[in-house]
Amino acid sequence: MKVLLLNGSTRKNGCTWLALSEIAKVLNTEGVETELVQMGGDPIRDCMGCNGCAGKGRCVFGDDLVNELIKKAEGADGFVFGSPVYYAHPSGQLLSLLDRLFYAGGGAFAHKPEAAVVTALRAGTTA
Repeated sequence: MKVLLLNGSTRKNGCTWLALSEIAKVLNTEGVETELVQMGGDPIRDCMGCNGCAGKGRCVFGDDLVNELIKKAEGADGFVFGSPVYYAHPSGQLLSLLDRLFYAGGGAFAHKPEAAVVTALRAGTTA
């Protein structure tokens, strides 16, 4: 069994990464293979609804992390998505990424367990 963990924060080794790392440790002690993917600080395009991905299992834009994550998702049995909360919701980059992941590669995620982990400080929790 393999679980893919996605850090939706652009800060490597920040709070969200730490939370995901702790989850990975627990899963590893139970014999579950894990891979923690850092989203990074590169721009992520929004989904344009162009439908160019229909039936292809990949997004027409190949200049960011989306298609690589779809490939990884095909080999995963479950997912944990992590994000910081800055303004009462997951990071904007993560939302754009997830829109395109699920639209273009939804089959790689279908019927597989998923969980979410968020980290928040001060203003992120006020709304």
